[in-house]
This record gives sequence, C-alpha cells and structure tokens, in this order.
Amino acid sequence: MFTFLLWCLLLVLCWPLALLALFLYPIVWLILLPFRIVGIAVSGALHLVWAIVTLPFTIMRRLA
Repeated sequence: MFTFLLWCLLLVLCWPLALLALFLYPIVWLILLPFRIVGIAVSGALHLVWAIVTLPFTIMRRLA
C-alpha cells in the first residue's frame, strides 16, 4: 500500500517518470527472478548442510 501511495505521489509530481517506473517494474522483476530462485536454493542447501553437521549433537542431546 505504501509503495502505491509513493507511486501516486510520483505520478502527481512527475508523471513521465511515474509511467516509466510503471513500465520498467515488471521487466526488472523478471530480470531479478532467477537470482531470487538461486538464493532460495542456496539457502535451502546451506540449511541442509547445517542440519547434517549438527545431527550428531542433536542425537546426543536427545539421548542424554
């Protein structure tokens, strides 16, 4: 909602820039989408490695 209000303010102050931003936002979002997907995959892989490394300590804590 805040982003929409900022865009409306930009539309009032400088409408060509607001229309350019409205046009470029989906293009920039599509360009950045692969990086977001890679970030999610790397985060999942690091969580998996952390779980594997700490597995012996978790097992020992539950047995004790």
